[in-house]
Amino acid sequence: MNGGTRSLVTGAGGFIGSHLVEELVKTGFRVRAMVHYNSLNHRGWLDTLPREIVDSVEVFPADIRDPFVVRRSVRGCNIVFHLAALIPIPYSYIAPASYIETNVLGTLNVLEACRDEEIDRLIITSTSETYGTAQYTPIDEKHPLTAQSPYAASKIGADKLAESYYLAFSLPVSIIRPFNVFGPRQSDRAVIPTIISQVTNGFETLRLGALSPVRDWTYVKDTAQGFIALADSANSIGQVTNIGRGEGVSVGEMAALILDFCRSNARIELDSDRLRPEKSEVLELICDNSKARENLGWQPKYSLREGLEETIEWVRRNPDRYRPAVYNL
Repeated sequence: MNGGTRSLVTGAGGFIGSHLVEELVKTGFRVRAMVHYNSLNHRGWLDTLPREIVDSVEVFPADIRDPFVVRRSVRGCNIVFHLAALIPIPYSYIAPASYIETNVLGTLNVLEACRDEEIDRLIITSTSETYGTAQYTPIDEKHPLTAQSPYAASKIGADKLAESYYLAFSLPVSIIRPFNVFGPRQSDRAVIPTIISQVTNGFETLRLGALSPVRDWTYVKDTAQGFIALADSANSIGQVTNIGRGEGVSVGEMAALILDFCRSNARIELDSDRLRPEKSEVLELICDNSKARENLGWQPKYSLREGLEETIEWVRRNPDRYRPAVYNL
């Protein structure tokens, strides 16, 4: 896609969505940003972006569950980046129906709108959680899918719907499967900002869940570039593409890194409320990113250290964004 292309980003007020909007604007895209409607007119993380970025974006309040407003949001766009979703895994144990309504039916609304409006490209956002605990590593796109949480099941359902629209209707859809994304603006429902916010607030004891699960931590700016590279590649149509650094680091090792960066001597204490049900815990996720490298020319530019340093600095500058003493589902 060339600069000036009219693009829609659903979930634009979210963590990854706001970074993608920012990168698209810098690249020259004309961006329509769908944000979840609320009566306070809050636009999520878009409200924190530089004014020159926000002023060039068309903000479109909507609800991904409403097919009529989704159709209007798509109209006139060439490319759609679909990121709107319910994400927190713990909350999916409590309210699974809302995940089906948002992640599955919401994706169906986007697929139908894009089909009717004859858009040029649609990028569907998946997740490495769809793989479940690795049966082999690194995980390539042929790895079996296993739903170990209602959240993962909803995302598998959305992915399969997207696949069916490519096969049945030749919809030019691509699926991006990011591995564990981190960076500025991520809420403390995620483990890295949870650790950082507790450390930077001087906690002597860090309350965390399981420390042994291994994740492939990828900096959000690299992930955003993966979206753009995917949209620019005809080779990705009808395909799933993993985006991740290709290195596994356990939660415990990540906590130790952050403690070292922050020069903290805090000890770690298990908080049983933060544990997933035993059979639901995904033990290991490490990305095979060779397909992204070969087909998209994408590769991560940020080291783990660089990404962590920027994230720690952002959390330090924005202490009011976090409640370190509270477990955020």
